[in-house]
Amino acid sequence: MAAVTLKENGYYLIGGKTWIPDDEETPAALAAAGVPAGLACPEEARKGTIAYGILSGHNRAEDMEALRIRFDKLTSHDITYVGIIQTARASGLERFPLPYVLTNCHNSLCAVGGTINEDDHMFGLTAAKRYGGAYVPPHQAVIHQYAREMLAECGAMILGSDSHTRYGALGTMAMGEGGPELVKQLLGQTYDIRRPQVVAVHLTGEPARGVGPQDVALAIIGAVFKNGFVKNKVMEFVGDGVTALSTDFRIGIDVMTTETTCLSSIWQTDERTKDWYALHGRSECYRELRPGDAAYYDSVVEVDLAAVRPMIAMPFHPSMAYPIEEVNANLTDILHETEQRARVAFGDEVSYSLQDKAVNGKLLVEQGIIAGCAGGGFENLCAAAEILSGGNIGNGAFTLSFYPASMPIYMELLKNGCAAKLIEAGAVMKTCFCGPCFGAGDTPANNAFSIRHSTRNFPNREGSKPQNGQVSSVALMDARSIAATAANQGFLTPATELDRDIPTYAYRFDRTIYANRVFDSHGVPDLSVEVQLGPNIKDWPEMQPLPENLVLQVAAEIHDPVTTTDELIPSGETSSYRSNPLGLAEFTLSRKDPEYVGRAKMIRAAQDALVSGSCAADAVPALRPVIRTVKAAFPEVGHENIGFGSVIFAVKPGDGSAREQAASCQKVLGGWANIANEYATKRYRSNLINWGMLPFVIPAGALPFANQDFLFFPGIRTAVESRAAEITGYAVKDGELRPFTVMLGELTDEERGIILSGCLINYNRRKA
Repeated sequence: MAAVTLKENGYYLIGGKTWIPDDEETPAALAAAGVPAGLACPEEARKGTIAYGILSGHNRAEDMEALRIRFDKLTSHDITYVGIIQTARASGLERFPLPYVLTNCHNSLCAVGGTINEDDHMFGLTAAKRYGGAYVPPHQAVIHQYAREMLAECGAMILGSDSHTRYGALGTMAMGEGGPELVKQLLGQTYDIRRPQVVAVHLTGEPARGVGPQDVALAIIGAVFKNGFVKNKVMEFVGDGVTALSTDFRIGIDVMTTETTCLSSIWQTDERTKDWYALHGRSECYRELRPGDAAYYDSVVEVDLAAVRPMIAMPFHPSMAYPIEEVNANLTDILHETEQRARVAFGDEVSYSLQDKAVNGKLLVEQGIIAGCAGGGFENLCAAAEILSGGNIGNGAFTLSFYPASMPIYMELLKNGCAAKLIEAGAVMKTCFCGPCFGAGDTPANNAFSIRHSTRNFPNREGSKPQNGQVSSVALMDARSIAATAANQGFLTPATELDRDIPTYAYRFDRTIYANRVFDSHGVPDLSVEVQLGPNIKDWPEMQPLPENLVLQVAAEIHDPVTTTDELIPSGETSSYRSNPLGLAEFTLSRKDPEYVGRAKMIRAAQDALVSGSCAADAVPALRPVIRTVKAAFPEVGHENIGFGSVIFAVKPGDGSAREQAASCQKVLGGWANIANEYATKRYRSNLINWGMLPFVIPAGALPFANQDFLFFPGIRTAVESRAAEITGYAVKDGELRPFTVMLGELTDEERGIILSGCLINYNRRKA
């Protein structure tokens, strides 16, 4: 039987136990189950989901169709909070109106760029003091573990500027979005979305010995990512299988729901959740969350925990998930498939081969990492220590590092001896740092293969640079099987092959570690504190409102099935420049299309000339025939009602990180739009909108334009204002205007206002 089964149609959950499909026999089945007539329709029964109750409690709109959400708390880390606070300051920020925690777990090594990383940290500390926030110093905790330990509470909502903001296993509906959405919350605005569908994730059974949370998560991701089964929906975890899992195990599944492209997640809570809050000294934050007597779900993901096997997500996406036994049994074929995917990602310019990893019919890997918000939990590291106890990783190429997710976990691993077991086996213990998840630490050797209990394995997310001829790759696995592989000195081994029990350890949380180091204003601002600005921290450049007419040059054309935010703006060492918009923009698309920045700057020169009162065509002579062709058909177009800039085309851009810079870097280089067949995530589309960029959609098929072509969009401002469903653009070629159609999709009134203003900063300044 398959571990994961998808049920596409709606289902009623009655009494938390009985499932009734939504079909022609439903009325009789509901009546037989004693469901009151008032609950025997989907719209009423939807109110019985946990998600509906939490969303309705935070909705500031008059109805539940177009939600306007106010969150309870915010959290950011040190490659996002500078830009967020700078944007809010430019928009009139006076104080943080709700609890806002600034953590430091991304640029905490301070290994790149001289003083600029620590300058960001001092910015964060002084901003927390001035505006009334909290500041977690470097190496104390990764963002999501601190939020779990100190911020989560049942029934609450948290917004974070990191895509893995997921605290559903603790009864908190959390969402990861680009920085501008946090700016809106800081300025008293709302998070505006259509009411999302809710998908039940029904857990049954219990995991086999050696199966961990990453195995369950990868099995789910593999089943739902490619078909978009839960895209932009809420995953609600229910069923008897939930009670079989420890809270740490639930957290490990929950954090990976981001990789399904769902909007958020929520879990039913129970005595285990209650005990977890009590352990962390926050018993008052617990309350029971369960579906109502009748709850309607738009679809169901059935997960038989007992059928889940140790999994491996092969490069270059968490959805490339296979049972480890299947990889070992079909190694040559699966390695070949991975090499073919690499050619799509890198082209033929970079040499990439995995066949040499097959040694005596088994996969031999060079590196293991257990880290971050997914892998660095207490139970994961204790299990790895027990599996490696008495063994060793050998003295060959294979290395193993582990990063506890917080200093309280770090301390407990020291006290209970698990850290000693791992170190004795040859592993290296490091601090609370997210680097292995985004390429800022432990970059493998060229052509090396790393197995990681972390969140993502996108191309180059481990830190290699294909533009310099470097390629390594990452597969995702659970800590238990990573430890089993380490004990086998690098030969891929599922933890279920171990013929012994894996003991568990009791956890004791010591909050004095935070009490001694974390600054918390408790919401009281101190206006006597000046925000400390380092030389790399720059204000956002001035941005223009949307003109009536646009001439755009296609500056990049990407036909990969999915384009990640890592490919739009690389992670890793470039993170050090995220407080400098123009400096960071130099890296835009550098791993995907190194010519993009130069092309974008070239056409931006026309807009710069226009703003300064000069002739756009003098700045960019290639525009002269374009403007002649445009004016021949649209004589009313002139310098007073036109704008110039760049646009990129990508099939499906925006999978992955919430980082707003994937959009803002395009904007500061003169970008006005993206054109896509679809957007991989809501958060990337929202980032485009918040930076005043048009999120055009064009039907899949032959494109009416090519890279470096000029496009003309007449009356684009009027089209946005009038809510036009379809917009006519023109490819300007050989003295002709060749029409094509794009769509903007659904936009709220506020989103239209932001696009018309040119960006969120302009919009808020105009309102003020």
